[in-house]
Amino acid sequence: MLRYKLLICALILLIGCQVGPRKIDYGHDACDFCKMTIVDQRHAAQLVTEKGRPYVFDAIECMIRYQQETPQVYSYQLVADYLTPGMLISAEEATFMISQEIPSPMGAFLSAFSDINQLNALPESGEGKRYDWPELQTVILAK
Repeated sequence: MLRYKLLICALILLIGCQVGPRKIDYGHDACDFCKMTIVDQRHAAQLVTEKGRPYVFDAIECMIRYQQETPQVYSYQLVADYLTPGMLISAEEATFMISQEIPSPMGAFLSAFSDINQLNALPESGEGKRYDWPELQTVILAK
């Protein structure tokens, strides 16, 4: 009986210690940088530390600024795919666009896209400037 209890406790600890993103509770969660309520499913972002602690953001630029102020190793750097609201994608694999045609919560007009072809098909894409993740971080932090 004791062995079963120990096995169950060990399984609970293993399950509870998994590192991974968590679902953002839109309309309730507050941004860990600016403290605004996260409502826009097209511009949210999330960081997850190596130990599994998630940090959620209402805008990609909040996440970038948070990383600058709180340097540590993150297992996940995720951004919302503009064309699939609520779906988080890897920031390292996304294409970013700053376009005055697409407002974002913090006013940077910054959006992320998982599919470059779908981005190219957007009417708003003609006026926007595109960036990869390293370029975008430099641009946002220079402001």
